[in-house]
Amino acid sequence: MSMHKARKRFGQNFLTDHNIIDKIVRHIQPQPKDLMVEIGPGQGALTRPLLDAVEHLHAVELDRDLIALLQRQIHPRRLTLHESDVLKFDFRTLSATKQHDLRVVGNLPYNISTPIMFHLIEQLSVVKDMHFMLQKEMVTRLTAAPNSKHWGRLSVMVQYHCNAEYLFTVPPQAFSPAPKVDSAIIRLTPRDPITPTAQDYALFARLVNQAFTQRRKAIRNSIKPFLSAEAIESTGIDPSLRPDALSVAQYVTLANTAVTDLGA
Repeated sequence: MSMHKARKRFGQNFLTDHNIIDKIVRHIQPQPKDLMVEIGPGQGALTRPLLDAVEHLHAVELDRDLIALLQRQIHPRRLTLHESDVLKFDFRTLSATKQHDLRVVGNLPYNISTPIMFHLIEQLSVVKDMHFMLQKEMVTRLTAAPNSKHWGRLSVMVQYHCNAEYLFTVPPQAFSPAPKVDSAIIRLTPRDPITPTAQDYALFARLVNQAFTQRRKAIRNSIKPFLSAEAIESTGIDPSLRPDALSVAQYVTLANTAVTDLGA
């Protein structure tokens, strides 16, 4: 196999540990008829074992050298390669039913994992589940619970849309080149229906963002532009709580109260 040098600008770290690869595939549990897309297949470390299980796989890759490498090694009947920046790719075009049928997997580049997450959240109507390798710290934040130091804007926004499970940790030596940090595997499953629902999603997102810009302050101070202390108290939520003490449902309650209060 021809060697491909990892490119820093693409945030490439290639997975090389076969025990870890097998463990990831076991957690994904791919089935022959699954509609699956891999983000950033790299040199195909995960692509090949997935193709042992599924009849056909889609993959989104930006690096032309890697696309050429995969095209030489895997028949196009088995693998459809989409040359694209993942942040511009419309995953809805792959969905057959437009109803939660797409399984998304990938070893996400550390430098753009948060934007990728929000890009996919906008397209969750076609997503069945997502399995990602991310920096361990990121997975810890995404799967955090209220009243922990890792609970923040990202936790609230992702958990509003998805159930998030921390599956297992991956050590640096599983990669080439070895990153300086641990990685971890996360499973994200869209919540359908989302309950309680934010009546005005944009306002909900702004309120959560505002709350965590001053995470040491009581919410009566941090979300003052949206709600008075009295309005917060009227929902049954203590206005002296800090932002990291509130659950997703409580943020939805506050946002929906602000919608009413602002006459939106």
